[in-house]
Amino acid sequence: MTGTFITMRRVLMQLRNDPRTIGLILVVPCVLMGLLAWIYHDNQPHVFDQIGPALLGLFPLIVMFIVTSISTLRERRSGTLERLWTTPVTKGGFVAGYALAFGLMSVLQAVIAVAFSIWVCGLSLVGPVWQLVVVAVLDAVLGTCLGLLASGFARTEFQAVQFMPALILPQFLLCGLLVPRDQLPDVLRWVSDILPLSYAVDAMKTLATSADSGADVARDCLILVGFITLAVVGGTATLRRRTA
Repeated sequence: MTGTFITMRRVLMQLRNDPRTIGLILVVPCVLMGLLAWIYHDNQPHVFDQIGPALLGLFPLIVMFIVTSISTLRERRSGTLERLWTTPVTKGGFVAGYALAFGLMSVLQAVIAVAFSIWVCGLSLVGPVWQLVVVAVLDAVLGTCLGLLASGFARTEFQAVQFMPALILPQFLLCGLLVPRDQLPDVLRWVSDILPLSYAVDAMKTLATSADSGADVARDCLILVGFITLAVVGGTATLRRRTA
């Protein structure tokens, strides 16, 4: 636990001195949601209400994946991990500290993005707003943990970004945002059942259309927590001290 909090504090201090990363985390999802609302404002406002909640889960996941994978790789390339192993910080503590630090940023990101989408962009939501925030936070934390996992296989920052098409784009295509999952070919539907973003989109769609969404959203959130746990374990197992 000591190593976890040492890492979390260090990451938060680094973020405080990095306004560009803070802007990427907090501002970019709002800009994207605002652009989407603007596109459909005049002709098809109902489309924004249909896809807006799902994209509130997708955008934070992508942003946090990019930020975390590059930040973690930079720690390895700079030799920071080599120095950290001389302190009480372990692999598990390092990964947990990163997850907690970016998890706190994820909470702030989700609250700002949801508030902006509802009260500025006019997003209409049938289910409870707080449940939308919870799902958005879990999506962002999932992006953080997937970024930690991807960074273990990358040698350069460019390679870390290259993992996004491999890990994120297939989920985007199969999550039910473009085509309902029950209308996919059987093999693709089975694949979508093992992708975490599918359950995030399911939860967001339920909140957009149903006032009695508690049980379904809770089930989807538990599945997301399971994927987050697996990603943390995988990130810990693949973490290396230094990139050659």
